[in-house]
Amino acid sequence: MIVHLIDGTYELFRQFYGRRHFRKGKDERFGAVSGVLHSILEMIETGASHVGVATDHIIESFRNELWPDYKTGEGIEPALLAQFHPLEEALTAMGVVVWPMIELEADDALASAAQIASGDERVEKVCIWTPDKDLAQCVRDDRVVQVDRKGKAIRNAAGVREKFGVEPKLIPDFLALVGDTADGYPGIAGIGAVTAARLLNQYGAIETFPPTVLGEQRDRALLFKKLATLRTDADLFQDVDELRWRGPTGAFAAWTERLGDPRLLERSRKM
Repeated sequence: MIVHLIDGTYELFRQFYGRRHFRKGKDERFGAVSGVLHSILEMIETGASHVGVATDHIIESFRNELWPDYKTGEGIEPALLAQFHPLEEALTAMGVVVWPMIELEADDALASAAQIASGDERVEKVCIWTPDKDLAQCVRDDRVVQVDRKGKAIRNAAGVREKFGVEPKLIPDFLALVGDTADGYPGIAGIGAVTAARLLNQYGAIETFPPTVLGEQRDRALLFKKLATLRTDADLFQDVDELRWRGPTGAFAAWTERLGDPRLLERSRKM
């Protein structure tokens, strides 16, 4: 079987701004939610049987306590933020497993789910659907891959090396050095992507760098690495069969009415 793990927060953003552009600035109350549901039904129609969706139930996490400038919900448009929780509820009604994260982030849930699923001998491949570079650290050969719809790429370990210049396991170190503006930490001044890759390939993880390489910036680099390292200990499921889609629940009809999209119910019942 192939397990599909989806970044629900990213998909909601993608649908929200994609639909806004298509509708020339006019937002629908639940338009992004409907868009995500249709995209997942399309995956199921084309053969996906085991699906899990991770969401940020709240934007903040334990990382905000480690670094005060780490990303928050500030600046997210109210029309988009108002669709976060309805997405989780609608997905559950559609029969899809959802992991709403509070202390951890959706990325941590994806990393944890990938580790659990890849440990099952019945699983041929795990596909993590997100362009987030953090998730590149979860890639394992051809067994755990990252699907980047935005970049139209499927990255195995070789693809990660080609894009970033380092092995997947060194992605947290790479991000610590170059920074991640989306997550709100700047990296180490004077170190860009090329230099970071060279240092990591030469010395290995930041902990094994000679003291003179980072000097007084070593502790900051290690802090950023902690921010970039995804947690894999979230207790999400015990058996991958829990992720099998078995059709919509009885509550889905009411949800499609609330969303104003009866095509969702029709589409879900045809499979």
